[in-house]
Amino acid sequence: MSAVGTLLGYALTAFLLVLVARLVLDWARAAAEGPHWVRRARALTHTATEPVIAPVRRVLRPVRAGEISIDLAFTAVFVVVLILRSVAFNL
Repeated sequence: MSAVGTLLGYALTAFLLVLVARLVLDWARAAAEGPHWVRRARALTHTATEPVIAPVRRVLRPVRAGEISIDLAFTAVFVVVLILRSVAFNL
């Protein structure tokens, strides 16, 4: 295992955790508006992940299912980060 692969793997793990936090905070927002720190944490996670998700969203448009919109870009980025993380740790 190389040091570069390990560092890249840890960076991808940190990004994955931010993606999971974004997911949870978006679900919490759907349930109800929370206190100020929830809005601040949500803004922080969106700031950290949107530069990666936005270009993918231009290619994979959200799918409408009645009143619900499913963001395929988030799912695609999540899966790609999981795959890249596995590859990086195996370098």
